[in-house]
Amino acid sequence: MIHLAAQAGVRYSIENPLAYIDANLLGFANILEGCRHHDVEHLTYASSSSVYGANTSMPFSVHDNVDHPLSLYAATKKANELMAHTYSSLYQLPTTGLRFFTVYGPWGRPDMALFMFTRSILAGEPINVFNKGKHKRDFTYIDDIVEGVIRTMDHVAKPNSQWSSDQPDPGTSLAPYRIYNIGNNQPVELMRFIEVLEDHLGQKAVKNFLPLQPGDVPATYADVDDLIRDVDYKPETLIETGIANFVKWYRSYYQV
Repeated sequence: MIHLAAQAGVRYSIENPLAYIDANLLGFANILEGCRHHDVEHLTYASSSSVYGANTSMPFSVHDNVDHPLSLYAATKKANELMAHTYSSLYQLPTTGLRFFTVYGPWGRPDMALFMFTRSILAGEPINVFNKGKHKRDFTYIDDIVEGVIRTMDHVAKPNSQWSSDQPDPGTSLAPYRIYNIGNNQPVELMRFIEVLEDHLGQKAVKNFLPLQPGDVPATYADVDDLIRDVDYKPETLIETGIANFVKWYRSYYQV
């Protein structure tokens, strides 16, 4: 089973936290129960890079402690990983959590930066650039995410026989449980991301520079060594290619 549904987004979780409790906690509990009662071979589910929260050691590793989330969205994703572990431990349900890093591309969410920037630039409206453009994000193209999901789905989680309770590894377990980062492993500054978008749109953006938003982190950077070792995969799509594909789709879909 692949479970990708959730109430997503850091900022909306500040406005409407109960939507996240309902969809991400209760909803995920129903998924786990469904798996338990129907002998599912392997549950692969979406987590998020947001779980790294206040961590500043880069790149983010699945073997790092992630007990300091900065938003309720991040907290629910961390809770999903904990819930999955209990089902792996109690019922021997193999589970694999995938921490996605800033997914973008055609058919992307309208509340994500690339979509909002494109719409505003084409309309001649200013764009809000938070953290004064100094954000760094490990932007990961949707095709790379899909490939990572499929590969990990086929790689059923197994217990780590070397796991030690004296020095517990957060990314593995004595239960059939695994966590992987799926990120491009190449952080890009937000201003560079906007420059590439401007080039492909053929228009300059009017920028409204703002401070860091509550719940946001200054940078994300995925350590994908485990993904490479276990699944033989590493996302590699450059933002120049990914943004070009998005702009082509956007112009076609919205006839602009």
